[in-house]
Amino acid sequence: MKQEQAPLSSQTPQTLWVSLRSAAEKLAGEDAVFAPFLTDTILSAAHLGDAMGRLLSQKLQTPHFPAPVFRDAYAALWLRGADALGGKIVRDMQTVLANDPAAHDALRPFLFFKGFHALQCHRLAHDLWHHGRQPLALLVQNRVSDLFGVDIHPAARIGCGIMFDHATGIVIGETAVVEDDVLFWHGVTLGGRAFAPEDRHPKVRQGAQIGAGATILGNIEIGAGAKIAAGSVVVKSVPAGATAAGTPARVI
Repeated sequence: MKQEQAPLSSQTPQTLWVSLRSAAEKLAGEDAVFAPFLTDTILSAAHLGDAMGRLLSQKLQTPHFPAPVFRDAYAALWLRGADALGGKIVRDMQTVLANDPAAHDALRPFLFFKGFHALQCHRLAHDLWHHGRQPLALLVQNRVSDLFGVDIHPAARIGCGIMFDHATGIVIGETAVVEDDVLFWHGVTLGGRAFAPEDRHPKVRQGAQIGAGATILGNIEIGAGAKIAAGSVVVKSVPAGATAAGTPARVI
């Protein structure tokens, strides 16, 4: 059964941070095996961005690229826009809590949901891509693919209030655009139909829902609030509010 949550619309980065710390303290007291991990990631952190940077860097690190490389990069991203980035984290968390019955509280997605982790890593990679650190951005992309089975080009533009449910097999290409409040299930591809370096990937508008295993190809538009059924192959634009299904997909 879900624990009581503060009203989702009233959450801020600070209220989310307070709830995460409270839940982490409770879990550390209930199960001692988690105490060192929770101390390192949340209980020793100064704020939400610090905790997120600690968590992601522990996952992204390699023998040649230790955790501080990624933690410092995330700290720089946070310093450039803490309010904006914190707001995106809150919106993403709100969407998960509102749409995933397995998310009993904010701590579970924060610690354990790889779709949430992959999305936050993409925000780091996207920032690095646009601040002259493209090789490091590509390293983050590669590590996310290795760790989570999610492959998102760092240049792809993704809004907030996004959910990657289960996440395995999600692929999003370089020129794709995903607006706010879009829900993805596992196995979704936003792919290109051209090999030239042109605008060749889908544009998914606000509030769309993309079912498991759906493949959307080319510079086409999935309209606001549209729904793409699981397993569909979409090669033509879908109007706002419509539902499309099939191979090739048709509006139904």
